[in-house]
Amino acid sequence: MTDIPTTAPAFRSAFRHRSYALFWSARLGSWLAEQMQAVAVGWQMYELTGDPLDLGLVGLFQFLPTLALSLVAGQVVDSYDRRRILACALALQTAAVGALFALTATGAATPGLIFAVVFAIGLAKAFAGPAQSALISAVVPADDLPNAVAWNSTAMQTATIGGPALGGLLYLAGPAVVYGTATLLLSVAVILVLALRPRRVELAARAVSWDSLLAGVSFIRSRPAILGAISLDMVAVMLGGATALLPVYAKDILFVGPWGLGLLRSAPALGALLTAVALAHWSVKRHAGWHLLGAVAAFGVGTVLFGLSTDAVLSGVALFLLGAADEISVFVRQTLIQLATPDQMRGRVGAVSGLFIGASNQLGAFESGLTAAWFGTVPAVVLGGIGSIVVAALWAWRFPDLRRIDRLLSIR
Repeated sequence: MTDIPTTAPAFRSAFRHRSYALFWSARLGSWLAEQMQAVAVGWQMYELTGDPLDLGLVGLFQFLPTLALSLVAGQVVDSYDRRRILACALALQTAAVGALFALTATGAATPGLIFAVVFAIGLAKAFAGPAQSALISAVVPADDLPNAVAWNSTAMQTATIGGPALGGLLYLAGPAVVYGTATLLLSVAVILVLALRPRRVELAARAVSWDSLLAGVSFIRSRPAILGAISLDMVAVMLGGATALLPVYAKDILFVGPWGLGLLRSAPALGALLTAVALAHWSVKRHAGWHLLGAVAAFGVGTVLFGLSTDAVLSGVALFLLGAADEISVFVRQTLIQLATPDQMRGRVGAVSGLFIGASNQLGAFESGLTAAWFGTVPAVVLGGIGSIVVAALWAWRFPDLRRIDRLLSIR
């Protein structure tokens, strides 16, 4: 690594490394753009069709490329320059959001075309996810990884707070303004990634075979604690995915409009951001497994509270709490994966992890839209929250290695 370390307190030790600062800034910009675009697509789609199922289909179309290409993406990331792969993926995402801008500005946007562009965004993210997961360990040393993971979360949650609020505000001037701003932010992120100078990792180009493609799956299956952590997050968030239905709550239940939708989408991220800052300072010292399981149960409680609420303030508080709980889960899971995975396996393990995350977020959005169409919006959210609580209890029993995890750094 060509970075020149500088003195920095432990609270921000990851920023001693110039490449991490660039990496963090690129992720902040790209996440901000993603959140702005998500608010605009959700509101625009619901205005075009008025059908909550279409909100779920947006998540499904974004997840399909990850489902189809995650193993291939992992193989590519473990065989070629990870920095360039991430830059190319972000460039594709920039072009896709630019297409949304052009379609909307010309009045040519239709549900079918929006689904097609969202599919292209999913294609870009299928490669961006494992590439950025593999890169983080190459821009900081192992001792600074927990701090880097925590600060990575602050970037994501800052974007998830600011992005929806800014996107909702800009939407008042029209969705094309949102897409144009997001395109600019993604362009800057590409430039920042190209400026990275990560630690050199020897990667050998591998012949494509089932063994190499499935190496990430085999690695995770051989470590029950990692398998338990990843699958717990997937199932719990898939069941408790209330955020996909926020346009319905904002328009038909809480009556707060697009600006209120932006604020509601920001509330979980605000809870997660404050928790991430606390974790960067104090981390999780002991009983990491129980912290993870308890956080997932608390996420379910927050989801139930939000589902039952008809008051905008109470709904915001519930979303804040479930966001804080989810951040603890994310921190433990990501730190566990980063510390336990060898350099040469990071792309394939990251791809499998990304597949699980994509299933929980995008496929979870489809599940939420589908159950809302079947049972109604409020029952769908409440049942999902109860399901998350039940899953936390089942995983505590089914994965004893997970609940026994104590100190995260001991995983090395």
